[in-house]
Amino acid sequence: MFTGLITGIGTVRAVTPLGTGQDARFVIATPDNAAWQHAEKALGASIACSGVCLTVVEAGADWFAVEVSAETISKTTLGDWQPGTEINLEGSLRLGDEIGGHLVSGHVDGLAKVVSATPEHGSIRWAFELPDALAPYVAAKGSIAINGVSLTVNEVEGNRFGVNIIPHTAAHTNFRSLRPGEMVNVEIDMLARYVARQLSFKTA
Repeated sequence: MFTGLITGIGTVRAVTPLGTGQDARFVIATPDNAAWQHAEKALGASIACSGVCLTVVEAGADWFAVEVSAETISKTTLGDWQPGTEINLEGSLRLGDEIGGHLVSGHVDGLAKVVSATPEHGSIRWAFELPDALAPYVAAKGSIAINGVSLTVNEVEGNRFGVNIIPHTAAHTNFRSLRPGEMVNVEIDMLARYVARQLSFKTA
């Protein structure tokens, strides 16, 4: 479990196919800050990598490695990761930690397309386009995780929604390198998911 508050930007160091399938091993260089000491990269630890919960299988002083299934690669942006790709990192939530964002599971629901990024006063208004199947789960002033970043939805119109990114968030996440036309990992608010599930039983 995570909070959507990014603690550093990692960089993909290497991508290696595994076996004869489409699984892959990723080596990720960690940032040089206090939040990324060796203890946070312990073997078996869960780390949210641009919103995808992955398990550490090997680690060094300034890097860790994960192995990812073809299913995860096909359903997330991991298929586009190459050496040099910037990714958002967050270690798993510990009992007693402050939940500064919202509860994020690290289970990506799908991909959204960046439609535009427009300066608005001192921030940037980002617009995204969701698959039709996910659009009903997003509501104005609700929470959403984009590439693992906990954000508040400003407005929704059809299958598009907008958020505002302040300069601090842009500087400390991979929003700083994101461009219109690219895809992002999206995790809808788990409360919305369960409410929709309950309603489906009541209307069946």
